[in-house]
Amino acid sequence: MTTMLDDPPTQAPDPGKHLRSEMAAMRLSYTWFGTRRALSAEQKTQAANTFHAESKYLSAGKKLIDTSDPSFRAVTSVKTQATSYFKGVSLPYPEPGIRLVPQNTLDDIDAKMRGFTEELADAVSELDSRFDDLKFEARDRLGDLYNEADYPPSLEGLFEIAWDFPSVEPPEYLRRLNPKLYEAECDRVKARFDEAVSLAEAAFTEELGRLVEHLSERLTGADDGKPKVFRDSAIENFTEFFDRFQRLNIRSNQDLDEVVESAKSVLGGVRPQQLRDNDRLRSQIASGLSSVQSSLDSLMVDRPRRNILRRSK
Repeated sequence: MTTMLDDPPTQAPDPGKHLRSEMAAMRLSYTWFGTRRALSAEQKTQAANTFHAESKYLSAGKKLIDTSDPSFRAVTSVKTQATSYFKGVSLPYPEPGIRLVPQNTLDDIDAKMRGFTEELADAVSELDSRFDDLKFEARDRLGDLYNEADYPPSLEGLFEIAWDFPSVEPPEYLRRLNPKLYEAECDRVKARFDEAVSLAEAAFTEELGRLVEHLSERLTGADDGKPKVFRDSAIENFTEFFDRFQRLNIRSNQDLDEVVESAKSVLGGVRPQQLRDNDRLRSQIASGLSSVQSSLDSLMVDRPRRNILRRSK
């Protein structure tokens, strides 16, 4: 499937308008069984007396089950994967819980989320089969703090993934009922998408900066100047970043595009083992990354001015 980013890499004349026309708002949410409970007033008083403290100044809770159990970790792993995937295919938007995804990827995203839903259902079913054992273990560990009423009869339906595509556009009925208010809402939405452009630029800049800083430190050494051992992910993370930037970049900042291209030229085709085996290559890559970092620093300094100029257009 082609994406909106397969066009020639020319800078969008109005990045906010381009973003608004090509992206859809998406919200990801979870229903999640809480594994902690606050102590009762009586239990807090008892705990406070142990430390000769006043109960109203004490905050205390208990863990209902062992969250390090493999069956529970399998459930939380699905949530982690779903969240990571959502962030990887979307751009930030200045409303809590909402991000922007390319409109022409909605089918793929929906299918992927349905896959996570199925994985979660399987993991919860396995956890539920262990639930009685986990409660028995909790009874031993919690002692007098154990309360059977804290536990549901089953965990089925208590862990869920949900997603929707809320409208962030002014409602059409407002145009008929109150044209002035509708215009004001249009201005507000335009400002939101202009801000989303700035957020996207900042997110890409900061992520690339972290990757460059980490790999540079691995190659040159932070304290003693000696190269440090690094994982393959130190290189693989760059590949993932370049791919995501290609898919989601809205061509709003030519300087950022050029910095990313510079980073790609420095690391293009380099494999982790090559850096481990070749000191000269390590030095070359470290030097190239230093130049990329300098360019990123300039972007960070210049970004507030770019934002002011964009808002004034």
